[in-house]
Amino acid sequence: MTTTPQPQHEPHPNHDRGLEFDLSTLLSRRSLGMFLGAGAAAALAACTPGGSSAAAGATATSAPTPAASGTAVATGTPSAAASASPTLTRAIAECGVEIPEETAGPYPGDGSNGPNVLAASGVVRKDITSSFGTSSTRADGVPLTVTLTLLDNANGCAPLGGAAVYAWHCDKEGRYSMYDAGLTNENFLRGVQEADANGQVTFQTIFPGAYSGRWPHIHFEVFESMDNATAAGQVLAVSQIALTDAACKEVYASAGYESSARNFPRTTLTSDNVFGDDGGIYQLATMTGSVSGGYTAGLNVTV
Repeated sequence: MTTTPQPQHEPHPNHDRGLEFDLSTLLSRRSLGMFLGAGAAAALAACTPGGSSAAAGATATSAPTPAASGTAVATGTPSAAASASPTLTRAIAECGVEIPEETAGPYPGDGSNGPNVLAASGVVRKDITSSFGTSSTRADGVPLTVTLTLLDNANGCAPLGGAAVYAWHCDKEGRYSMYDAGLTNENFLRGVQEADANGQVTFQTIFPGAYSGRWPHIHFEVFESMDNATAAGQVLAVSQIALTDAACKEVYASAGYESSARNFPRTTLTSDNVFGDDGGIYQLATMTGSVSGGYTAGLNVTV
């Protein structure tokens, strides 16, 4: 995609002001009373509340890749759970730890701050690299596949099959479609997916850039259902995915990410105004891959 160079992207004054800023629009997960039933609850019966994912998300190269859709959920004894996919094994360790609630930021495109892409025909898609509707402009960058595994904390961390996720992020230059200068008629790097029976959604996208004031991240909102998502309805959770230090350094050293290479060293994961409160330990993706072959990122999202 060829675009006219824009001034360095700076955070909006209201960018990531925290949970209190969003409380007036967010509905508590627990107040929805969404349950999946006893059969699904048994899927992760071995889970232990209060577990930590810090060790699981600490590195970029040694962490397991996300489980593919259709992977069987572990049932029965702890030994059966231990032989399940790496993603589900990590899910057991995280049971009881809900994803931290964050602001949707100033560029959500969900109707809460300006334009609404959720009601547009074409927003439900796996590949979010290009615009849809009146434009087919494609965002260039290092390929990235993101898999989120949704888990129901109120029901023993059973997979949230049938829930939906809206994900969005900036381009390689740190700009957001629908908002930044020159991109107001674009809607790339935004899309909705429905969770499968394992609670998983997968997006094919590009590695986002680093802009001044923020650690590299991907925004997402979790909805009770696809219908609720495309109607911009009540939200179960709003949070962000933190990308790993090692992957960011590798990507930002490649061609096309020059502005990110300058911005990235200015903010650490612990100084970031979203992830800094706990070092992002529950939002740090597990990542594998390379610049030449593309990257994968996985995160368990307990709501």
